[in-house]
Amino acid sequence: MDRTIDLLLDYLQKSNAITIGVLLLLSIYFILVNWIFFYRYILLLVRLQREKFSLETIQMGSKKPTMNSFLHRCLANVKLDSKGAEYCIFKATTQNTKGLTFLSIAASTSPFIGLFGTVVSILETFYVMGSSKASLATISASIGEALIATAAGIFVAVFAYTYHLLLKRKAYELISYLRMQLDLLME
Repeated sequence: MDRTIDLLLDYLQKSNAITIGVLLLLSIYFILVNWIFFYRYILLLVRLQREKFSLETIQMGSKKPTMNSFLHRCLANVKLDSKGAEYCIFKATTQNTKGLTFLSIAASTSPFIGLFGTVVSILETFYVMGSSKASLATISASIGEALIATAAGIFVAVFAYTYHLLLKRKAYELISYLRMQLDLLME
């Protein structure tokens, strides 16, 4: 553990401000990506349970959704017709897909942010190489350290993209439950 901390501190001392800034930005991205995922995932699981129970009660013969259902709250404000149903579906979709845009942005931009840090570090390596007689070992070590920013960007992107797809699927399931309830209620 001490060796890892020493390596990290040594890396940060050798890195330039832009590379450190890139790694800090990617760290913030990673924290936000995880926060959004876990918060939204738990929220969607709770909502899915409610809508599943509400659908089951409608299938058993109830003429309205259960009290804690999203559909119950939405239909209290609109008429149960095709326009009211579409409004409820639209409202549910916007509420349950919050956070997906950020996850998509993080998935698509974090590799580029990491690549930017790598390019800046490699440019600095070439500058040092041109102004002194650096050995191949020194140059390869510097380029290896520069690639850490790209690896960090790809790491964040993998999680952001995966989380995006998982949340999108859960939101789709929820909307499907709502549509099934509306279909049964409008028969």
